[in-house]
Amino acid sequence: MSTKTALIVGASRTLGLGLATEYAHRGWNVIGTVRGDGRTGLHDLAEASEGRVTVESLDMTQPAQIAALRDRLAGRTLDMLFVNAGITRGDIPIGDVPTEMFVEVMVTNALSPMRVIESLRSLVAPAGTIGVMSSRQGSLGFNTRGGQDVYRAGKSALNQLMRCYAVRYADAAHTLLLMCPGHVRTELGGPDAPLTVEQSVPGVANTIDRHSGEPGLKYLDHTGETVPW
Repeated sequence: MSTKTALIVGASRTLGLGLATEYAHRGWNVIGTVRGDGRTGLHDLAEASEGRVTVESLDMTQPAQIAALRDRLAGRTLDMLFVNAGITRGDIPIGDVPTEMFVEVMVTNALSPMRVIESLRSLVAPAGTIGVMSSRQGSLGFNTRGGQDVYRAGKSALNQLMRCYAVRYADAAHTLLLMCPGHVRTELGGPDAPLTVEQSVPGVANTIDRHSGEPGLKYLDHTGETVPW
C-alpha cells in the first residue's frame, strides 16, 4: 500500500468522486471535500475504505472555509492537491448573460480554485503535484465552434491564472497540471457524451502519475496528450 496522501477538492460526485475512488484503489490515503452536511458518495467510499479515505467540508467559494480547512490540515503533508470544480449555467450568448451569472461562474471555476491552491500550497510536498480540472473548452486553439461562452471563459481564465501562478512560483519544484477529462457523461457534459466517468478517470490518474516529479506547468488531456492553449 502507498503511504501517499491526496487532497481532492470537490469529491462528492462524478469526476471528483471518481478520482477519489481511483486513488483509494491505488492505495493512497485520500482526503476529499464536499459542500454542506448532506450524505454523498464520498461518505460511502470513506466508510468502505478502512480509514484510507476521510471527508472534509468545504465550500471553496467561501475564503473563511478555505482558511479553516488549511488550519485543520496543518501538519499534514500532501503528495497531491487536486481541485475539481466546474459549473455552467446554460449555452447563452455572452451578450445575454446576466452579470450575476457571469460572476458566479467565474468565482466558482477560476477564482476559487486558485484561492484554494494559494492557501494550501504550503502543505504540498516539495516534489508534489498541484492539479486542477480544466477542459478542452478552455483552449483558444480548440475553439472552432463557439458556444458555452461563459463556461469557456471561466476555464480559459483558470488556465491563465495557473500560468500566472507557475511564473510566480517558478523556483518551486511542484508539478503543475491543468487536466482535461474528455467529454464525460456528467450533469455538465450531458447524457450523450462519449465517455463515462469510469472510462475517463483512470486516464486522468495515469497522466497525473506519469508526470509526477516533473516541475512546471502542463496542459494535458486524459490520454496524456498536450492541449493547445
